[in-house]
Amino acid sequence: MSDGAAITSRQRGPAGSARRITAMILRYLYILRGSWPRVVELTYWPTVQVILWGLISVFFTTHSSWLAQAAGVLIAGVMLWDVLFRGELGVSISFLEEMWSRNLGNLGVSPLRPSEFAAALLAMSAIRTLIGIVPATFVAIALYEYSVYEMGLPLLAFFVNLLVMGWAFGLVICAVLLRWGLGAESLAWLAIFGIAPLSGVYYPIAVLPDWIEPIALSLPSSHVFEGMRGVMLEGRFSWHHFGWSVGLNVIYLGVGIASFLWSHRVARIRGLLLQSGE
Repeated sequence: MSDGAAITSRQRGPAGSARRITAMILRYLYILRGSWPRVVELTYWPTVQVILWGLISVFFTTHSSWLAQAAGVLIAGVMLWDVLFRGELGVSISFLEEMWSRNLGNLGVSPLRPSEFAAALLAMSAIRTLIGIVPATFVAIALYEYSVYEMGLPLLAFFVNLLVMGWAFGLVICAVLLRWGLGAESLAWLAIFGIAPLSGVYYPIAVLPDWIEPIALSLPSSHVFEGMRGVMLEGRFSWHHFGWSVGLNVIYLGVGIASFLWSHRVARIRGLLLQSGE
């Protein structure tokens, strides 16, 4: 047998197959090692799920009569949480679409200003959120005979505050994407869920350990959901929680805008707008 035939035989045999499989595994391990967002994602979802549903279980165990007071409170919590999630995702996905199409470089040399780009992302986020949420509210009416619109004007306050918070997170994620490229795109989906256990979507903030409560109350979302339960369970609108959510959102949105504009400027200087891949 010639040397070439022997090599071909080894490549086709079990040993050659094992080497090729090992080579591909190493390739993926190197990609994983070179991208911290991918490593974080592996442990992120199980950890968040355990924390979130563990807190829900603890609350239901000690407050079994809570649901009887307001049967629609969980449905309202789910829909308002989706406003926050879609508000953030609307900004991130619109930005990612430019990265996926390799269009950031073209936008960078166009007359479009970074502030105008950010404004367009926020407007698109509002449109996508309305398209996603409004039909769901009518489904809830049809299937569960519960209308989130029964909250009246407070619903508008909750919606706007959650949407603005979603914008702030979305702009920060866009700033990270400008720095780390598509290797960090998973942050568009997982970042916002990290604050779900602290936001009190399905349970009061008082359920959290004492040392975590100040951290939770530093989030606009926790004040929104506390205010939502006040409207639904007690029939009162809390100006205290509303004021805190607005004030915190001013800070959050300011940080988000500053992060995006700064990252965009650095990306232009370093030529990262033309290198938006992995």
